[in-house]
Amino acid sequence: MSLLRNGTVHVSAKTDYALRAMVELAAVGPGGSMAAHAIANRQGIPLSFLLNILADLRRSGMIESRAGAHGGWWLEPPAEEITVADVIRAVDGPLVGPTASRHRPTTDREINQVLDELWRAVGVGIVDILEHTTIASLLPAGWREHHQNAATQFAC
Repeated sequence: MSLLRNGTVHVSAKTDYALRAMVELAAVGPGGSMAAHAIANRQGIPLSFLLNILADLRRSGMIESRAGAHGGWWLEPPAEEITVADVIRAVDGPLVGPTASRHRPTTDREINQVLDELWRAVGVGIVDILEHTTIASLLPAGWREHHQNAATQFAC
């Protein structure tokens, strides 16, 4: 994951889509499921790309699936127990924060050391946020109620 560029955080499309899918699945709530094509349509994710992401998430133990008329995808464990960091690791590998391994125009070791410490602290801060932000906390207000009311539409 490339973290900081021009003051903004950048993530891969795979991570972005995985988080979108996880929020959709969290919205259907415990006992509910959602079809991959419904997730893809709601979030504008190419279905084939989404299916690969869902397979990664299933291998990591965060989601389960069942085929058939009452099938679909669901979270396992609950959204309150899955962090953003878990999702990123499942689809993109280990979290990597900003590094100080760049060309420096100066050989001033004191400044280099201070900057190295700064970038390590930034990386630790970002990872800490990702480790403590759950999928449940990403649900927009009212999504769970809306999705649960429409769950039968999304189940197939």
